[in-house]
Amino acid sequence: MNLSLRQLKAFVLVATLGNFTRAAERLHITQAGLSVMMREMETQLGSRLFDRTTRSVTLTEAGHALLPVASAAVGQLDAVASRIAAFGQVSRKTLRIAATPLVSSHLMPEWFGTFASAHPEVDLRLHEAEIAQVHALVEQGEADMGFGFFTKASHGIERTLLQSFRLMKVTAVPRRLPRKSGKPPKGSATWDALRDDTLIGLPPDNPIQQLIETHLARIEGMDRAGHALDTRAVFRRFETLIGMAEAGIGTAIMPTFAMPACRHRAVRWEVLTHPEVTLGFHRIVKRGRAKPELWRQFTELAASSLQRIDALADERGS
Repeated sequence: MNLSLRQLKAFVLVATLGNFTRAAERLHITQAGLSVMMREMETQLGSRLFDRTTRSVTLTEAGHALLPVASAAVGQLDAVASRIAAFGQVSRKTLRIAATPLVSSHLMPEWFGTFASAHPEVDLRLHEAEIAQVHALVEQGEADMGFGFFTKASHGIERTLLQSFRLMKVTAVPRRLPRKSGKPPKGSATWDALRDDTLIGLPPDNPIQQLIETHLARIEGMDRAGHALDTRAVFRRFETLIGMAEAGIGTAIMPTFAMPACRHRAVRWEVLTHPEVTLGFHRIVKRGRAKPELWRQFTELAASSLQRIDALADERGS
């Protein structure tokens, strides 16, 4: 026996209305088509379900036995379908973002505020995590999108480049120099200028730090012992690096992406040149997932904000 939901719905409707013509109209099929459908059911069940006369349709004993079961099955399936549709609506109206601490603290408040004003019906959720955890949250489906510096492609993850940022050095503002609030002194410096600096950095397993080390290794005449990774002060977060640079602990190297975090610190930043090294800031999503319109809108908002940050690197303070 292989009864379909369509057949069960048709049977319940005919039994309820007691009329093939009206049931066919409600189902948007011909009366002949409905009759064929009911005969197929009777053939599969091996019993007649209706007594038909020119004026009425009544249930047989077998029809009476089937009606409560068919009604319950149709009702339960309709209820489940409604619940599943509701799940889909909730999923489409919930946006789960994973981002690194600096992105979360300095960019997400603005992004969330702007997006929430335009889309008050959307529930925005933020997972703040280190870069590897952001990747894992997206891969495991616990976050819809991740934002950060993902330097390598990964199977099962789709990367979208939103903006490229240059590397810069961040140092304390000399105490003798006045500092205008909100406008850290700016400029540029060559990689060779780092030769005599005391460097501080991120952990050696951080992909950004690994890129930095590649270029530090090319500086001629640099004291390798004085700049060895195992003797250098290491901090896990950009905010800590900036604070330590402000305190005069050492020179920090980081992407110009971190400029908003430097605004209220007594630090000077200089874009590193010869060579000018860039890092890509990406959005990641799980490969193969459907991409709702809300994802595109949030991504465009993020990209626009990141472009404005990059433009700060080309400004010159007075």
